[in-house]
Amino acid sequence: MKAVITGGAGFIGSHLCDHLVARGHEVTVLDDLSTGSLSNLSQLKGSPAFRFVQGDILDRDLVDRLVSEADTVFHLAAAVGVYNIVDNPLRSLRINLHGTENVVEAAVRHRVPYMVASTSEVYGKNDADGIREDADRIYGSATKSRWSYAAAKGLDELVAYVHGAESGVPCVITRFFNVVGPRQTGRYGMVVPRFVDQALSGEPVTVYGTGDQRRCFGSVFDVVPAMTRLMDTPEAHNQAVNLGGHEEVSIRGLADRVVGLTGSGSAVTYMEYEEAYGEGYEDMQRRYPDTSLARRLIGYEPTRDLDAIIGSIIEHRRSDRPVPAPAPA
Repeated sequence: MKAVITGGAGFIGSHLCDHLVARGHEVTVLDDLSTGSLSNLSQLKGSPAFRFVQGDILDRDLVDRLVSEADTVFHLAAAVGVYNIVDNPLRSLRINLHGTENVVEAAVRHRVPYMVASTSEVYGKNDADGIREDADRIYGSATKSRWSYAAAKGLDELVAYVHGAESGVPCVITRFFNVVGPRQTGRYGMVVPRFVDQALSGEPVTVYGTGDQRRCFGSVFDVVPAMTRLMDTPEAHNQAVNLGGHEEVSIRGLADRVVGLTGSGSAVTYMEYEEAYGEGYEDMQRRYPDTSLARRLIGYEPTRDLDAIIGSIIEHRRSDRPVPAPAPA
């Protein structure tokens, strides 16, 4: 199989590259490196099954050419991260709306099955106990950049779904619930790697808001294989499917867990949302996925608990850190 992965130099995309190449497939990555990094793909350098193309999903002709050569497309390229969305709302909208349109239209034009990666953000402030794929979406003000991102990803899903339904080209929409693991960066607001970096550096581990917000975190090592199995499962085609973990934790509890697992002496401190993200920022208090559809379709069951997930990030961060020079005798 020849696969095109947009956003393949990013965190999830690079793990998907590893997964596909290890199984004998050929992979072409399209990434503009705005948030991804070539270091995420260094392990594939020199592989005859791997090709990297630096470019933008807003480049319609480039997208069309690459998709025309593929047997399947995984569309992960997007403007991601709270900081990025808040600081660059207009560019984020263009990438998430027009970029997805370019990829999906090329896939349909060339009859190439495609996956569009979405997010639990589409559910907005819905804090139900086990959010199902058909749950209502509850958004705040349309003028707030946080909810413009959620709305854009919802439209991405609609573009993918309608094109798939009308054309008959197989498509799958995956909704990620806080997927974490090695190579993820805290630079754009991802909480687990940010906490790990702060703890390993001996800095205060900073919780935004009260810390009572509750989340579930899924391992990239569980989610990536599920993505490929969904693409290979006809019953999953033209459906949106939740993917994530099941262990719920408060953000305060997460901070304490990270401090304990790193053996850090860092204190846990608190910062108001407005100080972290600017005036008017809104957050949801709970986000817990119902993954029973994924379980019925492909037998999806998370295998890594929260300690193992955090531990994988700690191990990766420590391996990337330079060894300090010995103290003088």
